[in-house]
Amino acid sequence: METTGIVRRRTAERMRDAWERLGNERDVWVSTAHPDHGPHQVPLWFLWDGRAVWMCTSAASVTARNVREEPRVCLALPDTFDVVLLQGEAECFPDREVPADAAEAFADKFGWDPRVEEGSFLYVRVVPRTVRAWRGEPELRGRVIMRDGMWLG
Repeated sequence: METTGIVRRRTAERMRDAWERLGNERDVWVSTAHPDHGPHQVPLWFLWDGRAVWMCTSAASVTARNVREEPRVCLALPDTFDVVLLQGEAECFPDREVPADAAEAFADKFGWDPRVEEGSFLYVRVVPRTVRAWRGEPELRGRVIMRDGMWLG
């Protein structure tokens, strides 16, 4: 791993950078598991509302099936050097029951409103309980920036 030139960030800097990425990124890797079918990972579009990650998937998808059975999930932004990992529990909202402000913000960000599509969609909300952020080996120590739902900086 290339570590030359990496300046170790303080927790507050890591939090600021993570919040910025959560606000600007489009995709997140969603890892779920099912007791009978095992693990599953898929990229989904997401919206960060300042407190939670909102995603949307077909109500018949493997992700939807898994989070209904086992709500614990791991989310990862798609950069293997500037890592941001979130863990939490998924809360599911059928497309006809999702809070309007979340659905409208999602539609505004992506230009796509699953509520008007044919078929059923499931909005998945994850409030992180743990967040880890690091850039390269020098930042492995202190990579936890949220613990038990509380930001540490």
